[in-house]
Amino acid sequence: MTTAFAARVAALAPLALLLACGTESPSAVEPKLQAMSFANAEWSEPVHVDAPVNSRFRELGAALSPDELSLYFGSDRPGLGAQGAFDIWVSRRACRECPWEDPVNLGPNINSPGGDGGPALSHDGHLLFFSGSRDGGEGGEDIWVSQRTDPNDDLSWGPPVNLGPNVNTAANEGGPEYVPALNGGEADFYFTRGDDIYQARVTRDGEALGPAVPVAELNDPTAFDGNLTVRADGREAYFWSTRLGGMGAADIWVTTRRSPHDPWSPPVSGGSTLNTRFADLTPKLSQDGRTLLFSAAAAGRPSLGFQDIWMSTRTPNGR
Repeated sequence: MTTAFAARVAALAPLALLLACGTESPSAVEPKLQAMSFANAEWSEPVHVDAPVNSRFRELGAALSPDELSLYFGSDRPGLGAQGAFDIWVSRRACRECPWEDPVNLGPNINSPGGDGGPALSHDGHLLFFSGSRDGGEGGEDIWVSQRTDPNDDLSWGPPVNLGPNVNTAANEGGPEYVPALNGGEADFYFTRGDDIYQARVTRDGEALGPAVPVAELNDPTAFDGNLTVRADGREAYFWSTRLGGMGAADIWVTTRRSPHDPWSPPVSGGSTLNTRFADLTPKLSQDGRTLLFSAAAAGRPSLGFQDIWMSTRTPNGR
């Protein structure tokens, strides 16, 4: 979500034109999706996340906090506290039906002159993963993790730690996704390296336990595949891809599996509700699996800037 990612997204613009000629506290929240059924649960028509979150600048890679009262996202907007060409910002709201407040820059602990983005929070709200090209990495854009003690304080993130050579390389890594183990123990960590989706096993604190491996069944050798977001029960995931068979320059795709231990199914397009003839990017599921955030090109949807954040919702069967 930094310089290299922004360049990739910007490169989609001419191609797109051508194709067109009362809440729980975070610490109390745990994945509880095993009993839910999302079969045939359709996504609503996406709703634009209005100003002050979206702006006339670029907004990408949005993620909700576990209690859904904080919205983290990347933006190249200028303003008070901006550290680099692309920073991570956070907006708060008093309740889930309340309006979003003015975004605040996460400051120099998280943002650097090299650019930072792609925020992803752990299920308990204590870990923040993101990508950036700051000093002390393995080369290119790396994935970092920061911790906080108070899951309700969005400005208390500690100094970030590089995830190390099991995850980061001289290539560009981004699009982090932390999926907690359902029965304790090791967690799954997904991310994008180059043009492909990778997976690693990590501790509860985000420390990689071994070398990451590509998720072969989700990677198209002729396309970019990235920003995988996984439902908390590990059975459904979304990502964006430039592969053939979609509706536009880049589409959101969905894949499922019978259990967290099975391979992913062949990806299918998210369909016309989520995708347009242009670029639809960076999907991110809420922890309960009922909300999907993504960014869309201004050419495909009425927007304030070059890319804006959109939100779609669904109701699981029987709920």
